[in-house]
Amino acid sequence: MKKVAIFDIDGTIFRSSLLIEITEALIDAGALKPSLRKYYAKHRQNWLDRKGSYEKYIGGVVEAFENNIKGVKYKDFLRISQKVLAIKQDRTYQYTRDLIGKLKKKNYYLLAISNSPEVIVGNFCKQLGFNKAYGRIYEVNEKGIFTGKILHEKIIGDKAKVIKRAIEKENLTIVGSIAVGDTESDIPMFKMVDSPICFNPNKRLYSAAKKYGWKMIVERKDMFYEIK
Repeated sequence: MKKVAIFDIDGTIFRSSLLIEITEALIDAGALKPSLRKYYAKHRQNWLDRKGSYEKYIGGVVEAFENNIKGVKYKDFLRISQKVLAIKQDRTYQYTRDLIGKLKKKNYYLLAISNSPEVIVGNFCKQLGFNKAYGRIYEVNEKGIFTGKILHEKIIGDKAKVIKRAIEKENLTIVGSIAVGDTESDIPMFKMVDSPICFNPNKRLYSAAKKYGWKMIVERKDMFYEIK
């Protein structure tokens, strides 16, 4: 039985959000209307000015994407997502990128869990050598067009359920397991593994890490260090 290492993607490996990047690219390509930026433009500016939260910003992007993906052709989505990765695949954090390399050498089973669309998550993680990647699955009809429906939402939205499913399906062991994430949504995942790593944690995750004694790593500019 292989040991498992579980990674969040957005803000943990990728130095942005795959969902934000694909949403912006779809708008730029004309697959989505430019007016959809109204869902998140103000929240983005408030976050950049440190007057608002990232959670509101990404929440606005999720709303814009999920309320308007219906009717978009899958082939257009795939083509645009491939262009996004061709340009931004390597925009990763050094700490987590190096950790992935070390764990691969130790024969860990690398598992990624993200709330970004599964197609772009899968292609991003494939290049990094992950064994399996889970993301949000958006239904496509027989004509190759998104219906707007999200499949298996209750499972994908709960990282603990995804981990249990992967462990059973892939015959993995939780003994010696590692998990890396950056927000409070990763807390259920951290409670399941032997070695949680809170990477660039937000305030709520920081508070939980202090309470449970979890390892905290911050990467800033060209260095990274542990918070005690």
